[in-house]
Amino acid sequence: MIFTNRHLPLIEGRPNRFQHDDFHPGNLLVHSGAYVTAIDFNRYDWGDPYHDFLKIAYFSREIGIPFSIGQIDGYFNGEIPEDFWNLYALYTALTIFGTITWTLEVVPEQIDSMIDRIRTVLVDHRNFETTIPIWYKH
Repeated sequence: MIFTNRHLPLIEGRPNRFQHDDFHPGNLLVHSGAYVTAIDFNRYDWGDPYHDFLKIAYFSREIGIPFSIGQIDGYFNGEIPEDFWNLYALYTALTIFGTITWTLEVVPEQIDSMIDRIRTVLVDHRNFETTIPIWYKH
């Protein structure tokens, strides 16, 4: 709670853009080892483009850390803005409780795996004492 309260002012003035809002490997089509397109836009909305990265914390890093690092590095062409990690961690932290609610309402049989993902998020961010997850290494 202290982490989110301290970082909430970062959201002010952020851009508002179209976003997929469920961007993770399960919603990507790949052919012959190359990205083709993203699918499943039924959760699309408008918001901070950095918000679209939070699925890395819950899904992509579980499937592949190299993919997760590549998604971030590729988007920013290796030049990650100074504010990115603070916002990434903030959006990831703010989503924890909503993720539990969504899972209980939509796929209650997956609550144990979602709680495991949340535990992983907490470990990755050292209970949000750090904004850069421990898996992100260069």
